[in-house]
Amino acid sequence: MQGRRKAKRDSLIGSLLLAHPALKDPNFRRSVVLMSAHSEEGAMGVVLNRPLGKRLGELSGDFALGPLAGVPIFGGGPVQTDQVVLAAWQSRDDGFRLHFGIEPEKARELAGEEGTHLRAFLGYSGWSAGQLENEMKHNTWVVTDVPDDLLAQAQDERLWRIVLGREGAQWKLEAGEPENLEEN
Repeated sequence: MQGRRKAKRDSLIGSLLLAHPALKDPNFRRSVVLMSAHSEEGAMGVVLNRPLGKRLGELSGDFALGPLAGVPIFGGGPVQTDQVVLAAWQSRDDGFRLHFGIEPEKARELAGEEGTHLRAFLGYSGWSAGQLENEMKHNTWVVTDVPDDLLAQAQDERLWRIVLGREGAQWKLEAGEPENLEEN
């Protein structure tokens, strides 16, 4: 589903949260968050477009000599930034399958499979009970499906512009605004 906005739903698991263009919080400004958990107890996800320019092999000797050494690391969010969260995407005829929060052994196993893309996140994005729902009432986030071509896009701030721009003409206009409006 190429970036079509979903109707209001009870759970945001498996969807993307796109930061509203007016959101100024530096942790989430122009972020694309993949939601992995959402219930009445709270919510969790990882920021997909904050590459740290490092690989797992640089982070820890545990990964340095193995098949996970080259896995790119992204800043997953402001919570527990010393925790590594591993995820794997597997291409399929009908889209992709996501393995989220997997153990290193499972990641090593998946690394050898064709069509698998691995990514590591330092930290995650978390919301306490009712916090995300309150933010949604204040239009802090735009909810969308994960586009089939997500991994083929730039994995930095441009990803936010691309995915938000697909949500309609008004969003495309807002996504194209410069960071500093004086440069306009």
